[in-house]
Amino acid sequence: MKLIDPIVQFHAELQQIRRDIHAHPELCYEEVRTADVVAQKLTEWGIPVVRGLGVTGVVGIIKKGDSPRAIGLRADMDALPMSEINTFDHASRHPGKMHACGHDGHTAMLLGAARYLAQHGQFDGTVYVIFQPAEEGGRGAERMIQDGLFDKYPMDAVFGMHNWPGIPAGHFGVTPGPQMASSNEFHVTVKGRGSHAAQPHKAIDPVMTAVHIAQAWQSIVSRNVNPNDPAVVSITQIHTGSATNVLPDEAMMVGTVRTFSLPVLDLIERRMQEIAEHTAAAFDATVDFRFNRNYPPLINHPEETAFAVEVLTEQFGADHVDARTEPTMGAEDFAFMLQHKPGCYVFLGNGDGGHRDQGHGLGPCNLHNPSYDFNDDLLPIGATYWVRLAEKFLQPK
Repeated sequence: MKLIDPIVQFHAELQQIRRDIHAHPELCYEEVRTADVVAQKLTEWGIPVVRGLGVTGVVGIIKKGDSPRAIGLRADMDALPMSEINTFDHASRHPGKMHACGHDGHTAMLLGAARYLAQHGQFDGTVYVIFQPAEEGGRGAERMIQDGLFDKYPMDAVFGMHNWPGIPAGHFGVTPGPQMASSNEFHVTVKGRGSHAAQPHKAIDPVMTAVHIAQAWQSIVSRNVNPNDPAVVSITQIHTGSATNVLPDEAMMVGTVRTFSLPVLDLIERRMQEIAEHTAAAFDATVDFRFNRNYPPLINHPEETAFAVEVLTEQFGADHVDARTEPTMGAEDFAFMLQHKPGCYVFLGNGDGGHRDQGHGLGPCNLHNPSYDFNDDLLPIGATYWVRLAEKFLQPK
C-alpha cells in the first residue's frame, strides 16, 4: 500500500476535521456549518470555491496547465435523523442527529485530497471537488445537477466513494454495471366499508382485501421477474383498525421496492398496481395506489470502472482490490450523477468496528447504526486514492 507522504503527515489534522464534523451533524439541506468548514479549508489552501449549488453544496476548482479535460470527485456531507449512543468525545452534540453513515469521513478524505492536489498535484486539466448535500433521502445529487453542476463546470467523468463496514479496512470493492439498487416506496390505501365485526356481511372488509393483495404481491418477483434479475418487494408497514370489534373503512400498506434495472422496476410497479386494483375489485373495494421512485440504480460505467480498478491496484495492490464485489440492495443518490456522466463508485472497507474509541455503543459498527463511527485510519487511504485517480486521469500528454 503506497500512501502519499504529505497526506500521511496531514492525517492528524484530517482526523480533527472529521471528528469536528461528526460532533456537529446537520441534516439534508441544513449543512450550513459543514459547508462553511469545507469552504474555509478550501479557501485557506488557495482553492477557488463555488457555493449554493444544491442549496448548501460546495464545489472547489483546482486547475493546472492548459488542458480542457476535467474530472469530478464527489463526497457527501449530510447526517441522519437518528440519535447517537456513543459517548466518546466527538459524539454528536445535537440530539436526534448523527453521522451514522460516514459522510463526515468522506468529506474529510476529499478535503485531504484537495489540499494535496492544490499544493503538489501533477496533472494537466481541472479537478472539481464536489461536496454534496442531502444524500440521505434529499436527492442532493439531482438538485446540484438541476442547479447546473455539469453545465457550469463541464467534466469528462465523475467518481464517488463510500466507506463499507464488513470489508476489511483499507480494502476496496467495486464492480462494473449495477452496484447499488434503485430505492422506491409505495403507499397503498385499500378503501372498503366498515361494520361491526359481528356483522361482517354488512362490510366491505379492507383488512382481508389488503391481506390478499399483500400475498399476491409476493408472487411478482417469483413469477413475473426473470430469475436472473435481482429484485425485492418488501411490505414494511400495515396500518388499520382501532378496536377489536370493528371492521375499519380503510387499510394502508407501505413498503419499498429495490431493483438493479429500470425495466424490472417498470414491470414491478405495473404488476403491483394491476394486482392491487383487480384484487380490490374482486372484494368490491377500491385502492389508492401511490408509487414513488426515489433513487435510480447506481450503475458503474465499464471503462471508468476498469480505470478505477487500475489505479487502485497500482496504488494499493491487487490483494486489496475486489473488482467483482457483490452488489447491494442499498441505494445511493450518486446514481443521478452516473446517469449524466460516465464514472465509477467504489466501496472502501471500514473494518469490523475495532477502531472505535472507548465510549462507543454496544451495537455493531454498521451503517445507520447508533454505535457507528468512521474509521479514521482510512483518511489517508481515501485521500491517496482520490489524488492518484485525478492525476492519472489528467496526466499530461
